[in-house]
Amino acid sequence: MSDNGVNACGKTIAEMLRERSEAMMSPFAFRESDSRGREMPLPTSEVRGEYQRDRDRIIHSKSFRRLMHKTQVFLAPEVEHYRTRLTHTLEVTQIARTIARALRLNEDLCEAAALGHDLGHTPFGHIGEKALQRYCLPEFTHYSQSLRVVEKLERLNLTWEVRDGIVNHQGDHLAATLEGRVVKFADRIAYINHDIDDAVRAGILAESDIPEDLHRILGANHSARINTMVMSIVRASEGKDTIAMETDIKAATDELRNFLFEKVYYNAHVLAEEERAMGLIVRLFEHFVKNPGEMPESYRVLLENEPTERIVADFISGMTDRHAISIYKQLFIPNTWSGLN
Repeated sequence: MSDNGVNACGKTIAEMLRERSEAMMSPFAFRESDSRGREMPLPTSEVRGEYQRDRDRIIHSKSFRRLMHKTQVFLAPEVEHYRTRLTHTLEVTQIARTIARALRLNEDLCEAAALGHDLGHTPFGHIGEKALQRYCLPEFTHYSQSLRVVEKLERLNLTWEVRDGIVNHQGDHLAATLEGRVVKFADRIAYINHDIDDAVRAGILAESDIPEDLHRILGANHSARINTMVMSIVRASEGKDTIAMETDIKAATDELRNFLFEKVYYNAHVLAEEERAMGLIVRLFEHFVKNPGEMPESYRVLLENEPTERIVADFISGMTDRHAISIYKQLFIPNTWSGLN
């Protein structure tokens, strides 16, 4: 092997690794050699494949780092064991890679799409998303915003397949690759199970509250349920040009998700916090639409080509929970006044 990463046959490490990996893949896996590429072509890397490079670009992005301080369910949690949007993303990635490996799909593509799937999520999780949709920008969705982050706001120049997996991880459309469709399943498996876990930790729910028939079908604890769901996808998808879950497991998973909405997401405590968080988001939006010059320069330069409302939504959706709260306090909460000296 020469110093520049090329072997005696003239192949780079990346090319050798790709050939070895693709030789072991399912015929239904998406191969990097078939990629539609990037909008801006890059010189090839001697040691990393293109989806590995996408993964690295996402991990080093500012939006990825901010996920550590964005809500999953419980707003601005001070108890460090609650999930954040970052830990959710890591759990989705782990589940997606497990499924991809079992089905002999492209693990690197799966990993990159999973790591990037929530980059556009708002502060306060789906509460912030709902506020922007209902009162500010009706077309806003976190998955389309995630695509906007990687394409326009951070300009990560990712491959087409990774971007496709990011924008299609929720909603009515399916990703073009099986790897992207795996991420969609992995996202649901992750949030159903870890939101139950966090709700139990918060005292909102007890494991015994879960209906007995769901315990029997899916498993009686967190890890057992994840294993059941993952293995069901593997059995239903092996050797097929599709990603699916067995009928009985899917029905039980959907029922568990409905149970979660009823007992956790619509819980009185969560709803009370939701009202306050939505009010905060809306008031910030209204303020910066009227005062766009107060936004950072990196956002203001975008105003030349796009509506103010669109750019303000970009600015707010990029905030962490604590940043949104801090700005709200600066703008609308008066400092303590001790009177004149």
